[in-house]
Amino acid sequence: MVRAAIATGVDQPLTITEREVPEPGPGEVLVRLVACGVCYTDLNLLRGHYPFARFPVVPGHEVSGVVEVVGEGVDFPAVGTPVGAQFLYDSCGHCDYCVRGEQILCPAKRITGIVTDGGYAEYGIFKAGFVTPLPDGLDPIAAAPLMCAGITAYNGLRQAGITADSRVAVIGSGGIGALAIQYAAAMGSRVAEIGRSRRSEEEALALGAERFIASSEEDPAAALKDWGGGANIILNAAPATAAAAATVAGLAPDGTLVLCGYDGENLSLPSQLMVLNRLHTLANPSGSPHDLRDTLRFSALHNILPEITPISLDEAQDALDGMAAGTVHGRRVIVF
Repeated sequence: MVRAAIATGVDQPLTITEREVPEPGPGEVLVRLVACGVCYTDLNLLRGHYPFARFPVVPGHEVSGVVEVVGEGVDFPAVGTPVGAQFLYDSCGHCDYCVRGEQILCPAKRITGIVTDGGYAEYGIFKAGFVTPLPDGLDPIAAAPLMCAGITAYNGLRQAGITADSRVAVIGSGGIGALAIQYAAAMGSRVAEIGRSRRSEEEALALGAERFIASSEEDPAAALKDWGGGANIILNAAPATAAAAATVAGLAPDGTLVLCGYDGENLSLPSQLMVLNRLHTLANPSGSPHDLRDTLRFSALHNILPEITPISLDEAQDALDGMAAGTVHGRRVIVF
């Protein structure tokens, strides 16, 4: 028997239970979990933000572990391979998006920990084509949040066309934001961090930002315009759509606003400003398997890992409650 945390419905606490070790079917692998990050998406699952969610379900999509058993037809990854599993559980495999390697855009995609069982369990079943081998030397516990926060930040910057001479502003320094600062700096870009207060200023500068803008003290858009003429990329990592909208006037001409964090509020943008400056908006939903492979390789090469706090499976609900109350800072990772 193995332990798992089950989400039974909206506004219901997690239930810790024991169940049989699952068996992989054709094309699947059984992964013995090493760690699973606790993501804001997990909280939103319990809040009912995903009408397509399946209950009961095991949450968690920042998974690291080791392949224990392979199902019929699986010749890769082999038993004993350290792997990561991500937000994207699988896709149809035959639509135009899938065949060009953009499975994250597949209309029939399934989401780990929301539609299918995820990583709040000692063992989990995952699709062989959607788990990614971990690079040698990458700490599987600290690397767990790379499977969502990491790929979202890295792929968001890449989709926005980041270059070595880009000016990149990052809103929020939580899981996605802290990694976005490090990735952008490692790519050679200049980086500014935007936060509501100066509580995270020291951390942001230590991660590679050259400037910190406190939105409670000054207009972030005006501050960005004074920073070399504006940001080429603004990446919103805060779970607030309004935070992104407040900065769009700080884009340089031909600049791009990347929406990684958001809430239920619609994004409202000034049409004339957008048109006259050929500004762009981009929303980034994690990434495809090849994006995770690139993210992990880049992270290992530049030694980029999030600061984490290890917790037990029994502490997962407390971590989610703390996120809801705004009292949890940094990344919590369930360690098995």
